[in-house]
Amino acid sequence: MAPYALIMLVAGIGIPVLAALNAALGVRIGSPAAAATVLFAIALATSATVMVLTGPQALAKITIAPRHLFLAGVLIAFYVLSITYVAPVFGVGNAVFFVLLGQLISTALIDHFGLFGARVVPVDATRALGIALMAAGVFVTQKV
Repeated sequence: MAPYALIMLVAGIGIPVLAALNAALGVRIGSPAAAATVLFAIALATSATVMVLTGPQALAKITIAPRHLFLAGVLIAFYVLSITYVAPVFGVGNAVFFVLLGQLISTALIDHFGLFGARVVPVDATRALGIALMAAGVFVTQKV
């Protein structure tokens, strides 16, 4: 479990860095949408490189995937476009606070109901308290 936790910790560290970098790029070039497009072009090149190195044969199975799973692409585009637009005026910390709050709510629902094939982890009183404490902690650090 430790390697997975470390990977996700680094990914979590990257989210506000991504927000700050792309927001600054959007301000610098005068277009959050153009900044997001550049980000996605670089992300596509990076993902394609990793896919080629790790086995592109999985791409052949894309036609059998349920169409609703492609909504993830729309959601990541919405995240990147919104954080790139909002962070320069609302602040990276405030923007990420609400992203984290949304993540706490959606992960609890996804886990509780086992949505999208996720492992079922019921929201009991202990977990609800933990989520509330995490939300409170993020709120206190931002003083929104």
